[in-house]
Amino acid sequence: MNPADSASAPSLPVSSELPSAPSAASKRLLPWLVGVALFMESLDTTILNTAVPTISAALHVAPLSMKSVLASYTLSLAVFIPISGWMADRFGTRRVFASAIGLFILGSFLCGISSDIHLLVAFRILQGCGGAMMVPVGRLTLVRTFAKSELIRAMSFVAIPALIGPMLGPISGGLIVRYLHWRYIFFLNIPIGIVGLVMVYLHLPDYREENVHPLDTVGLILFGSGVALLSYVLEIFGEHTLNSKEILGLLAISATLLAGYELHARGMAYPLLQLTLFKIRTFSAAVSGSFFTRLGIGGVPFLLPLLYQVGLGFTPVQSGLLIMPQAIGSLSTKFFLPRILARLGFRGVLISNTVIIGILLLLFATIGVGTPVWVIVLLALFYGAFTSLQYTSMNTLVYADITAEQTSNASSIANTMQQMSISFGVASAGLTTVFFIPDRLRNSPAAMIHGIHLAFLFLGGFTVVSTIIFSKLKKDDGASETRPEAMHVG
Repeated sequence: MNPADSASAPSLPVSSELPSAPSAASKRLLPWLVGVALFMESLDTTILNTAVPTISAALHVAPLSMKSVLASYTLSLAVFIPISGWMADRFGTRRVFASAIGLFILGSFLCGISSDIHLLVAFRILQGCGGAMMVPVGRLTLVRTFAKSELIRAMSFVAIPALIGPMLGPISGGLIVRYLHWRYIFFLNIPIGIVGLVMVYLHLPDYREENVHPLDTVGLILFGSGVALLSYVLEIFGEHTLNSKEILGLLAISATLLAGYELHARGMAYPLLQLTLFKIRTFSAAVSGSFFTRLGIGGVPFLLPLLYQVGLGFTPVQSGLLIMPQAIGSLSTKFFLPRILARLGFRGVLISNTVIIGILLLLFATIGVGTPVWVIVLLALFYGAFTSLQYTSMNTLVYADITAEQTSNASSIANTMQQMSISFGVASAGLTTVFFIPDRLRNSPAAMIHGIHLAFLFLGGFTVVSTIIFSKLKKDDGASETRPEAMHVG
């Protein structure tokens, strides 16, 4: 999700076939429309995290086994997001966005009626197919509608409705499993999705390309299979379902498939993912930095409910209330982000912010039975504020030096890498926790707290090290997105 070297600020990416210019009302409502999609995704994830212990008990599986339910969704996003840009160019942003919401609604309904963890994982993958189109196509529409000088504010504004999801998710999940049934967690998406569908047909611009290159089917198979297999190995590693030789064999096959994709992409005029974009310094730093940063952050939503409920004995409602300040902190930074970036630049913000996030992850490892609630709340508040600053900065920098023709590919790569890192983050968090907690102590609160503390120490240290990637940036990188005089060509 990031861009690079350019002597001058290029024009904002514009589709080769522009629809009639969106009305002032549609342009004003577009960020809210994309925000509805982000809201559904963020609500769905955070509301489910809080309910992990309850759902695992209902489905008769261990809480740590629920990481497959969380990671399968983000993994399916990583597998199917690469074709989102091509789909939007071929069929139009409005049709693809509406179809994605419909698929997400269907997957939510099927998840809600599941009675087995394997079915739940399968329907979460179906949900992910819809989500794979929603957010990337929404962001692509924003990039094609707003000038670069407007993009930071648009991206920040879009995130506001999305942050309401994490704000409501934890407490809503706690209330639902306490007073209703965990199935309503998934049914909640249905009315929200219907509202989103209505807004799509009323206000979403329908961008598409006149001449669309053929879909790289071979590349999709190679890349999708390699990523899916790698994530599967991370999921089952530590659960003793396969021996070391079998795991090494699967890792070798995954590496071969991904290497095969890279070789295949070199000889393609229009590969699934245009890897040559990584030659752009800002794009490379933003996407790579985002990937490694999110590896550390991605496991936090999975670990905190386990720490609070299984380790410290809080109820789902109490756990949700302790997580809720993260969203409040996230919301608070949105109004100051443009000024912060204009003052410090993307390089200064991303380097310092990544270090701070790593330190906050290390501080989560100090939460124990005797920790005052106000300390937990304050830590969550700061964590939410700095992660919000990190996400918006990385997501915006992606397009700083991207041309019109590169928009779809840049969006696909950025979103694919983002979802891969989240999926791998959940898997690595679960793997790290399993590694530190022997089977015989899996039900011991003290052992769970100790294992999660060690996992936080590992993830925090990893996040601090990932700061090295952002050091590639130059002081004025991304300046075109903070200058008010930048013009929207087209």
